Amino acid sequence: MRFVGYAFLSLIIILFITGCSANVKSNIGQNTGKQTNQNQQNIQGENMKKIAMIISPKGYQDVEFGTPYRYFKDQGAQVDVYSTKKGTANGALGGTFNVEHTLSELNVSNYNAIVFVGGPGTPLLRNDSNSTKIAKDAVASGKILGAICWSPTILAKAGLLKGKNATVWYGPDPELGMLTSEYLEEQGAKYTGQDVTVDGNIITADGPTSAQKYAEAIWKKLVEKQQGH
Repeated sequence: MRFVGYAFLSLIIILFITGCSANVKSNIGQNTGKQTNQNQQNIQGENMKKIAMIISPKGYQDVEFGTPYRYFKDQGAQVDVYSTKKGTANGALGGTFNVEHTLSELNVSNYNAIVFVGGPGTPLLRNDSNSTKIAKDAVASGKILGAICWSPTILAKAGLLKGKNATVWYGPDPELGMLTSEYLEEQGAKYTGQDVTVDGNIITADGPTSAQKYAEAIWKKLVEKQQGH
């Protein structure tokens, strides 16, 4: 009887130890799973591309804004929109967008790319000194800088297109008193007349029909830079 008692007690101890081991293994597995998920979230956070898009408060080109905006978001990017003032921005084709950030609040170091949108309201951006500063800061810090339609004239005004290949919407600029292409060349750019032109980290495009290609060129450059190319 004493032997049976000892045997029973030994069995209870073995089961207790085995059960604890199973629980420990189970907890380790759960913790590892949580840690793995956390690591994946951290990697996704580190890899998320952050893009600042700049539009005029009045007269931004709807397609040049909407097409890249949706494309970048679909790729998983964080996209923040800036203008000269907060509130409802009105597109040239009737679209609207609620702008929550002003140009004076834009910190270039927080983004991987700065993207200017064109349209007939471009002179409003071009005459805001913050636009020039932002563009210069982007180039100085090695960020990707994009400008489409009329907005490459902003980069030209900032002196950033000297010796650079660039394109622009081809047409008269009443404020400048010359063709947009002539202004780019006057500021030292090599006007290409292409729909999209990539020269280093500067990407320019000629108008709404090139909006998708423009967005794709910017994204391709973002991926290349992230991969260290």
